[in-house]
Amino acid sequence: MGTRVEAWTADEAGFEATVEWFDEVEGVCSRFRPRSELSRVNGDSRLRVPVSPLLHEALAHAREMRSLTGGLVDAGLGAEVIAWGYDRTFDEVAGLSEPPPFVPREIGWELEPGHLVREPGTMIDLGGVGKGWACDVAVESGLAVVVSAGGDIRSAHPETVVPILDPWGDHAAEVALGRGALATSSTANRRWKVGDAEAHHLLDPRTGRPADSPILTATVVASTAAAAEAGAKTVLILGAAGLAWADAQDWVRAALVVWHDGSVFATSGMELAA
Repeated sequence: MGTRVEAWTADEAGFEATVEWFDEVEGVCSRFRPRSELSRVNGDSRLRVPVSPLLHEALAHAREMRSLTGGLVDAGLGAEVIAWGYDRTFDEVAGLSEPPPFVPREIGWELEPGHLVREPGTMIDLGGVGKGWACDVAVESGLAVVVSAGGDIRSAHPETVVPILDPWGDHAAEVALGRGALATSSTANRRWKVGDAEAHHLLDPRTGRPADSPILTATVVASTAAAAEAGAKTVLILGAAGLAWADAQDWVRAALVVWHDGSVFATSGMELAA
C-alpha cells in the first residue's frame, strides 16, 4: 500500500491478526508487488479474468465507490496513473520528461461471479479503496479497535479524536470522530516532476490528468473508511464545488478542506473537538 499502518487492539493476538490481515491484502491487492494477484490480473491480456474471492470483494467495494462518486473515483485508472509516472512505489518514482499524451478511451470494468471483465487497456489500481476497505474489515471483524492506514481511519472507540494537519504540518482542526471513519486526501505530498511542472497521484477521470484544484487537502467523515476515502478524493477533484457536493450526499457525515492559501472550510456537520 506504500504507507504506514497503525492499529490499536485489545491484546497482542488482535494486533498480530491485524498485521496478518494487512499482509494478506497487500499480497492480493498491491500493484507494486510483481507477484501479487492484482499485478498478475493487470498483466493478463484476457478481457475476462478469474479473480479470487478476496480480490473480488475488494473490487466490489471499488465498484460501489465508483457508483457513490458518480465515476470520479474509479479504480480502473491504473493505466493512466502509470502513464503519468507513478509506476512503482512512491519513494522510487523518477518522474517524466514530458506529460503523456491524452488518448480518450472507454475506462470500463465490471464484475461477474468469480471474474473481472474489462475494456481493452483498463488496469486496476486499488491503492485508495484497498486501504480503507482493509481498515473497515479489521475493525468490523473485531481484530482491532482503531486502524489507520495512510490517513484512512476506522474507529470503534467512542472517544477517538483525530488531528487534521495542513500541508505545512500545522493543526488545521481536531475532529471528534468517535465511532466511524475518516479519510484525508492530499495533493501536497505525493508529487513528482513531469517536464517543467509537477504531477500528483490524484487523477481526474474526466481529463486523464492530475486534478487541477484549489484544494490541497480534503477530509471526509463517513460510516466506513472506504467511503470516507472516496468522498475525500471527490471533494478534492471537484475543488470549489467539493464541499457543496459533500453536503448533498447522505452518506457523507461531514467534510473539511484546506485551500492552497491555507484557508480552512468545513460543512456544518463537522464535529470538532474542544
